[in-house]
Amino acid sequence: MEELIAKRYIKALKSDFDIQTLQNISSVFNALAELFKDDKFVSVIENPEVNASTKSEILLEAVQPAKSERVDNLIKLLIENKRINIIPAMAKELQKDIAKTMKTYEGVIYSDSKINKKVIEKFAKGLSEKFDSSISFIFIKNDFNGIKVEVEGLGIEINFSKDRIDSQIIDHIIKAI
Repeated sequence: MEELIAKRYIKALKSDFDIQTLQNISSVFNALAELFKDDKFVSVIENPEVNASTKSEILLEAVQPAKSERVDNLIKLLIENKRINIIPAMAKELQKDIAKTMKTYEGVIYSDSKINKKVIEKFAKGLSEKFDSSISFIFIKNDFNGIKVEVEGLGIEINFSKDRIDSQIIDHIIKAI
């Protein structure tokens, strides 16, 4: 639900700003979204005893680096409509929208074994050509028995499980006998 509301606000922002300005605004909203991870900040912002003008002062101070009257007005509108809690969703949606516009995505590769940087770069280059985008990957070592590749912005998930391949080979051998 928050994502749908956030998309409407992002659509309004997109109509008023160029991509460079949107990137600057995105960094400001990402910083705001980080504040929402702090329990003390959330308790102050969501406290009904704290009046709207105090909340406005706090949030306007946080968006000061944007130096935009429109962003200030957006924050005031969110406070007025009691939608401050969608700021993290707005930050996420704005990042997705900018990535889609610029065709620049970041993916994650999960595996239980170390993968060479050259292999990761080659894989990124291949997927970038396939999807006509610029894709970069970060590697996260975990307990997944195989390799799992995710690019959330493009909706890509590729999964090579060693256990699944082993069971398919066994099934194939059994069928052949």
